[in-house]
Order: sequence, then C-alpha cells, then structure tokens
Amino acid sequence: MRVTFTANGKPVEADDVWEGESLLYVLRERVGLPGSKNACEQGECGSCTVYLDGVPVCSCLVAAGQVQDREVRTVEGLTEEGGELGLVQQAFVDAGAVQCGFCTPGLLVQTDALLAQDPQPSDTDIREALSGNLCRCTGYEKIMDAVRLASARTCAKAVSE
Repeated sequence: MRVTFTANGKPVEADDVWEGESLLYVLRERVGLPGSKNACEQGECGSCTVYLDGVPVCSCLVAAGQVQDREVRTVEGLTEEGGELGLVQQAFVDAGAVQCGFCTPGLLVQTDALLAQDPQPSDTDIREALSGNLCRCTGYEKIMDAVRLASARTCAKAVSE
C-alpha cells in the first residue's frame, strides 16, 4: 500500500508498505529519516519517540497505515531553520547528555514536548516526563542537567521576545 503523510512539515509518500510495517521502519528505511532509533521494538525504551499530530508516541508501536494524512515530526524536525541545532538539542550537547546517542532522539522529542507544556518543570516533572525513556550510559544526571538548561534557555528566550 501507499502511505501519504507529512513529515517535519513536508509531504512524503511511502510505497509498497506492508500491512504490519511500523512507522519507525517507514521513517528510517523508506523516507530517509534515520534519527529515531530502533532498540526494543516493544515501546519500552522510548528511543523511537516521535510526534504524531503533536503527541509523542513510540513509532515502533504505530502501524504505518495509521499515519495516512497525518502529521509526523521526528527528532530531525527539532532543528532550526538553516539546519542549526534546536534549543533542546543544543542544551543536550552543552550539558554532555549525549554519550552513545541511542536514547537521545527519544529524549529530545520528549523534552521538547515537556517544555512546550511546562517551560519550567520541576525535577519531579522532568523525571516523570522522561520515565519512558531508557538510557544505559549517562546515569540520567546529565540528562536532567540538559533539561534544566533547555528550560532556562526557553524561559530566557521567551523573556527576550
């Protein structure tokens, strides 16, 4: 089947999609957006998190056919105009929260969603928002630092505008 949807603001078509194919597979292998990672294929690790119509979802659990005529935003869609790193992405780099990078795409999307909802989350709010994302490298403290830094920069940007 053919699946037509919008990915990061651009219309895309994926041909020869089979019935059980995941959105994750279509994004990575058919559309050329490899940022979301394929780790557990069971929705347990969060590495494949993308926005679907503005809501974070594990793309490994979404059948590709379910995105027909819908909006998908991946980690690649978090960049600024001109390809510069987005605010959340830069905060993760600056805080040293990126190690092996496997969990990072999902953490970035989930952090972006959290800060869109609450620009000044408490540590408890951050932990809860990221609870579906597993990281085996950082011990989470640098990730927490990155979210706090992104929060501070988000608030500073809002004040300056």
